[in-house]
Amino acid sequence: MNRMKSKQVIAIAMLLMGMVLPAAGARFEAELVFDLEFIANPLVSPDGTKVLYERRAFDIMSDRSVASLWLYDLDREMHEPVIADGTGFGSVAWANASDRIAFSVRGEARQEIRVLTLDRRLVATIAKLDRPASQLVWSPDDAQIAFLMPVESQSSPLFKPPKKPKGAVWAEAPIIVDEVRYQFDGRGIVKPSYRHLFVVPSQGGTARALTSGDFNHSSPVWAASGGSVYFSANRHENWALETVESDLFSVNLNGDLEQLTQSPGAETQPQLSADGKRLLYLKEDNEPITYRQQRAVILELATGTERKLDVGEDASVDVAKWSGNRVAVQIDQRGMRKVLLQGARGFELVSDQLGGETLGRPYISGRFDVVDGVFATTEGNISRPADLVLRHKGRVQQVTNVNEDVLGPLELAKVETIRYPSEFDGTEIEGWVLYPPGYEPGSAYPLILELHGGPHLAYGPHFSAELQLMAAAGYVVFYDNYRGSSSYGKAFGNLLQGKYSSAEDFQDHMSGIDLLISRGIADADNLFICGGSAGGIATAYAIGLTDRFKAAVAAKPVINWLSKTLTADSYVYQIRHQFTGPPWERFDEYWQRSPLSLVGKVTTPTMLITGEEDRRTPISETEQFYQALKLRGVDSVMVRLPDSAHGIASRPSRLINKVGHTLTWFERYRTSRGDLDSIEQ
Repeated sequence: MNRMKSKQVIAIAMLLMGMVLPAAGARFEAELVFDLEFIANPLVSPDGTKVLYERRAFDIMSDRSVASLWLYDLDREMHEPVIADGTGFGSVAWANASDRIAFSVRGEARQEIRVLTLDRRLVATIAKLDRPASQLVWSPDDAQIAFLMPVESQSSPLFKPPKKPKGAVWAEAPIIVDEVRYQFDGRGIVKPSYRHLFVVPSQGGTARALTSGDFNHSSPVWAASGGSVYFSANRHENWALETVESDLFSVNLNGDLEQLTQSPGAETQPQLSADGKRLLYLKEDNEPITYRQQRAVILELATGTERKLDVGEDASVDVAKWSGNRVAVQIDQRGMRKVLLQGARGFELVSDQLGGETLGRPYISGRFDVVDGVFATTEGNISRPADLVLRHKGRVQQVTNVNEDVLGPLELAKVETIRYPSEFDGTEIEGWVLYPPGYEPGSAYPLILELHGGPHLAYGPHFSAELQLMAAAGYVVFYDNYRGSSSYGKAFGNLLQGKYSSAEDFQDHMSGIDLLISRGIADADNLFICGGSAGGIATAYAIGLTDRFKAAVAAKPVINWLSKTLTADSYVYQIRHQFTGPPWERFDEYWQRSPLSLVGKVTTPTMLITGEEDRRTPISETEQFYQALKLRGVDSVMVRLPDSAHGIASRPSRLINKVGHTLTWFERYRTSRGDLDSIEQ
């Protein structure tokens, strides 16, 4: 269902229920989540005259996100739909002549690669495949398309059972696992498969593999000659037991490999310069620590010499792209995502407003693309999800406004940035306060502390449907980038090395809350705490350290690190980078960081929310805490989400349920309604 039909369904449903569409001054309500949109994945054409972009929305009938592909013509200043018929397209790539695009899609029976001619809107299927194609890229002469596709590993059965009689009904065959990496959150236990590099003629034909072996390959980019493809891969024999390792390679059309880099760590995302002589790529060291940074590096192909680019300010480079002969990079700083362009005096700011691609919580997000100085970015703010913004010929244009119809009439929560010293050791912490609509200065409001995940991620002053719903319910919402958060440099990011969760990050939060109490903003008798993933861990840990919170909601937490690391899909990484050894050698280290070690002190009423299919923080973790709380007589409830993995708010109804259950739980334990009564009256 397209967005227009979805809006009509919502409007009709609201009218049938006696409801009205949002009026000026109304507050953000749960059903409006289905009506939100955002822009994603901008792609500038090679000639710099057009931009492809995705318009993401929600379908209320299927309870899922849907995407349509649009084209913006810079010369004509016009938007046109390209794929807006419900087709579930995947990877998209411009032809070098800027006259065609290739995209992957699921056909009626098989996966396909299709090519669309823009001027005539003609579509041709050029390849039918067994598995989905990703990371499509055209050869320099547009004659071929390289792409990645998973290939199942072939193995002999461990045991061959006797033939069953005709018509007999036997039990399901056993699932045999002998791989190091056998489970993935959102996919469950999977059959072994490996991403390989393929090429197919752009006029149609048979896809041909260029790589082989039990290895995963990524980031293909054609050489200037069109006779070979560069890519990134870890082709070490024991790659599955390694964490941050990969090198750059090239492979010719006969399948002959050449290794270009071989230093420890990960070399990824190669980008070829316009003259075909240099590769720009990202380099990440493989230190056994949890927070590491990436650097942009230029490799001279003729000589093999490398040069690291100085972006400055202890920044980690997430994306690096060529803009003519210069380099543009994407970095995160102090809760904001920025794009910088290489200039005569170093890297200069292009935009610091990227964001708005995560609708649930206010995480840093946003993307950019650039061709010869034409920048396309996805930008948002505290009151709007991402729109498309273009910078070209000295102009800055916001060319979409996809949520003004929904959010424009509403009174949304306003945000204030605060910075304060943590009482633990004086470290400066940055946080944000969302004030509820109708906030009256001088009145103390009930406060919700909402903790981000990671812990090496970051929040910022970005739109959040979840936090707007909390504020609309009459709460002051406080969130902070506690020690360990990304975007504040390597030293700050590693302040939690070997000690998450801990009394240190706990004090980062409480210092901010005490500041808001002292300013008369927060009601000291009505404090609540919640968070998801690493934020769920911190929530469960915090209520073992204090009884100041009236109620807590821990979403998808880790409760017992001893059990978590040997049951989750992330065990290889976490044991190497978060601890000094495996749990059977470092029992005390794992136990002291586990909320379960403090459960004997917990008195706070606690709700736990976790997906039953979660393999990142398995639901067995939630069950341990729930049963321990019940044994101790602590008010507690467990909310189990069927058919849900770690991303429990990935479907709009689940986001609504998550916030709804959280607010209902908090409402139950609030000692007095205080200022909320006057607001609702």
